[in-house]
Amino acid sequence: MNLTTYSTVEELSDRIGSALRQMRLSKGLKQTTIADKAGVSPRAVRALEAGEGSSLSTFLSVVKALDATDVLDLLTTKSQVSPMAMLASRRRQRSRGSR
Repeated sequence: MNLTTYSTVEELSDRIGSALRQMRLSKGLKQTTIADKAGVSPRAVRALEAGEGSSLSTFLSVVKALDATDVLDLLTTKSQVSPMAMLASRRRQRSRGSR
């Protein structure tokens, strides 16, 4: 999914909702089944799939219930560069440029 092709939050919400609906349907699951498994109301699942807005907690619960947490890997992978190393690198670059 290329986020730059969406001009509004609403468009992105619609796309994510549609993707979640497709995941659910591909697994042959009903909204009520996912709602029960996620511990949310069926209305919350309907709203999420419709892109009508949802809490982060509901989104994460539904993603987990769909066994699709791999979609979150990009957001949850640990930085391979230490923040302190990045800071030191920036300081070296500034000191070189200021002479």
